[in-house]
Amino acid sequence: MTYEFCKTETQGNILLVTLNRPEVYNAMHGPMHDELARVWDDFQADPDLWVAVLTGAGEKAFSAGNDLKATASGAPLSQNPAGFAGLATRYDRTKPIVAAVNGFAMGGGFETALACDVIIAADTATFALPEVKVGLFAGAGGVQRLSRQIGRKLAVEMMLTGRHVSAEEGARLGFVNQVVPKAELMDAAMKKAREIASVSPSSVRATMEVLVAMDEIERFKEAMAASKPVMQALKDTEDFTEGVKAFVEKRQPQWKNR
Repeated sequence: MTYEFCKTETQGNILLVTLNRPEVYNAMHGPMHDELARVWDDFQADPDLWVAVLTGAGEKAFSAGNDLKATASGAPLSQNPAGFAGLATRYDRTKPIVAAVNGFAMGGGFETALACDVIIAADTATFALPEVKVGLFAGAGGVQRLSRQIGRKLAVEMMLTGRHVSAEEGARLGFVNQVVPKAELMDAAMKKAREIASVSPSSVRATMEVLVAMDEIERFKEAMAASKPVMQALKDTEDFTEGVKAFVEKRQPQWKNR
């Protein structure tokens, strides 16, 4: 399918999605949110796509976040329940997304990266939640996700000052998984995606289901109980049988994602 505000490409079991409004640093408006929601809907529904990589077009930006000019002009807002970038409130996602942050990720752009599962950042990338500087707050999941991913004290300082954080500091804080030279970013992100795609997609899906459940459960005992039906369902998949059989036969498994 052809989109106006993003580009998609498949490489084997991997979907590459590129935010494509470089003239406004990939800032997102209502129609772009709606397009991305359709992209992620199709990704989730396609049994042959197991991992996605998300990046931004252009040399400077992953995404500048919300398109404030479009908002100020009265442009229509997205009504999609999946929220900002089609990801912010997509609570049932069971396929991993790797964010390849190629430049600055500001506000909603940073929140979009935080909504992904792995962040690979170029050494030139910067991150911030600067909403407080324009009378807003990080309402697309930034408050919730950053405080969970790096801890309350460190997150609060970033959110209340709106300061910029380098990729290297992001790695030290814990929300960036890996920092690489900019020229190597997409190779590193695709390598990580291929690494994920090389293991059982059914096991990855089960892991993601339990992670989603843990976001809603605080008590360890309840979180453990929530994993039991997921494990039982996993044991009924062809991938479970194939993984065990391949291990015994000392060969590479042939995953089916079913």
